[in-house]
Amino acid sequence: MPKHSETKFLPHSAQQMYDLVADVALYPEFLPWCSAARIRSTTTEGASIEMLADLVISFKVFRERFGSRVVLWPEAQKIDTEYLDGPFKYMKSNWAFEDAEGGCNVTFFVDFEFKNAILQGIIGVVFNEAMQRIVRAFERRADDLHG
Repeated sequence: MPKHSETKFLPHSAQQMYDLVADVALYPEFLPWCSAARIRSTTTEGASIEMLADLVISFKVFRERFGSRVVLWPEAQKIDTEYLDGPFKYMKSNWAFEDAEGGCNVTFFVDFEFKNAILQGIIGVVFNEAMQRIVRAFERRADDLHG
């Protein structure tokens, strides 16, 4: 099913980008199609922080809430997300942030499939463009916050 993976150099620190992606509650302020976010709980598990979060995605006539488990790895500057409930058959994504001269490399991977065949078909047509828009939204947000 749809998968997207990319690594991009950005003129911001790995910590700045990690903090931006880790702040799930603010996604509705800048992410396309994300109309609401709610953090259900946050717990620390050794070197990781586990967050249970709900996002509401609005796309054309579809409006769906989905829950996910977001595992933050502050020391490693990585973020792993797995699907809990909602419109997907499955969904997982990973972010990794690594400092580089003059900025950082950001690696993003997502793999998912919707339960609804119609929604899957619509997303399938525009999937790569949609993923690029989401990644660009994080870039613009970082530029707005950090110059």
